Amino acid sequence: MNSLGGYNIEDLQPGMSASIAKTVSEADIVLFAGISTDINPMHLNEEWAKTTQFGGRIAHGMLSAGFISAVLANKLPGPGTVYLGQTLKFKAPVRIGDTVTATVTVREVNVARRRCTMDSVCSVNGKTVIEGESTLYCTAGEG
Repeated sequence: MNSLGGYNIEDLQPGMSASIAKTVSEADIVLFAGISTDINPMHLNEEWAKTTQFGGRIAHGMLSAGFISAVLANKLPGPGTVYLGQTLKFKAPVRIGDTVTATVTVREVNVARRRCTMDSVCSVNGKTVIEGESTLYCTAGEG
């Protein structure tokens, strides 16, 4: 572990996994719209969103994807990690009141380059809503 409580590259092994869960609220969507400036009516206008294929408002995809970042930064590899890349496939919508579970699993570790690749998944009630791959630069131990 590093001095911040995160895993060093030498500590990581394929198959290691960590998760967080967050219930998406009305406030989360409104605050994300304000911060990101994404004010698409799909996220903010229930009457309009009812006329779409989703039948109502949905959360911003990047709001849910942000939960992947939280797992990487806070749990695995954790503090000190630098996010280098992310692929995302949005598979299903997230709605107000849904609890999103973001899970990352170590797929590959390259100690010499201090990089790791993680499988990243967000799910709601066991259904995958986002899947992708995270690439990270990790801290290293001394010696």
